[in-house]
Amino acid sequence: MRPAEAARALLRPARARGLQSAPTFDAQLELARRGPSPLAPFSGDAEGPLRIAAVIPSFRRGSGGHTTIVNLLEAVRERGHEVSVWLEDCEGRHAREDPHATLRSFREFYGTEHLELRRDLRDWDGADVALATGWQTVARVLRLDRVSARAYLVQDHEPEFYGTSAEALWARETYGQGLHCVAASAWLADLLRERYGARATHFDLAVDHARYGPDGDLLSNAATGRREDLVLFYARAITPRRAVPLGLLALAELHRRRPEVEIVLYGEDRPLAVPFAHRNLGVLGAGELAALYREAAVGMVLSLTNPSLVALEMMACGLPCVELASDSMLASFGPDGPLALAKPDPIALCSELERLLATPDRRAAAAEQGLALMARRTWERAGGDLESGLRAALGTDAGSAR
Repeated sequence: MRPAEAARALLRPARARGLQSAPTFDAQLELARRGPSPLAPFSGDAEGPLRIAAVIPSFRRGSGGHTTIVNLLEAVRERGHEVSVWLEDCEGRHAREDPHATLRSFREFYGTEHLELRRDLRDWDGADVALATGWQTVARVLRLDRVSARAYLVQDHEPEFYGTSAEALWARETYGQGLHCVAASAWLADLLRERYGARATHFDLAVDHARYGPDGDLLSNAATGRREDLVLFYARAITPRRAVPLGLLALAELHRRRPEVEIVLYGEDRPLAVPFAHRNLGVLGAGELAALYREAAVGMVLSLTNPSLVALEMMACGLPCVELASDSMLASFGPDGPLALAKPDPIALCSELERLLATPDRRAAAAEQGLALMARRTWERAGGDLESGLRAALGTDAGSAR
């Protein structure tokens, strides 16, 4: 077997070879061997509709990152652009699925009626702008031909998703590849510019107001059907940046102090070993989540890196929320904003939860602040910011291709 064939054999989805499943990064090797494909001159109207091709990584039910991608692409499509979506299945998650099942799952998981997912690049026919949407997709986007510009939708500082590893190394390298970054917060855009020297603009994460919104008079529990004894925790343990062990310690202390409070966990499709009474609702759809957010007294979601969509959706439903006083949260919402920010300490988190539970006026004030903030956070507005970033990429890259 020649060296190139041997390398490809190693990078094939492990399940196809009867081995333990492992991620595959074929495009990394291709990029290392050949470098980026040359950019094509842009001959269209810089102010007119664009052909935008977004490359997305492997997906699963409940992925907030893919939800954001879809919402942004739908907003850009509604602004008159032609949008195509291409799958870079580096995890091999979809390799053995029926192709129609993969497409159905994409539409079902993320509620899109207009975006059609292409499972591979066999029908690739070029684009004005190719958009990477996660570090795993950057190498593929750099290798795409017949492209006039490339951009990078950055939702988080992804090297922090990993320990010391090849994945962390590759994720860091993507920010130095010269792509114009469109970051999911001003804090993240600043980080990309200051730490990596990247070109970066930003948008604010938003919510679907048709799905997430308040019900009734926030000041009256009777009018809204809210329970004063119900606490929610986004316990997506598969995602380490959600700091689930820290949150569970805080809830254990809350249960000791207030055993009458009902604690509900959700976001993880497997039961968690938890040493206190609770309900685990698993992975929920948008309608179920909105109803839950309108029923509870307090929610908690923990973000160690960029802010989570979950806290925004809670606020949009009028649910007071406890979060971590991390650099990203303080920069995005301020110390006196609508979120109750606490030190990364179980007692501090528990105390914030208890303070909100014990003080209806504080809950009402937090709910009103959150609603006022989220009223300005729309996907239409975020899509406009993404469009501006894509045009900025096109202006810079198209000039370099001439």
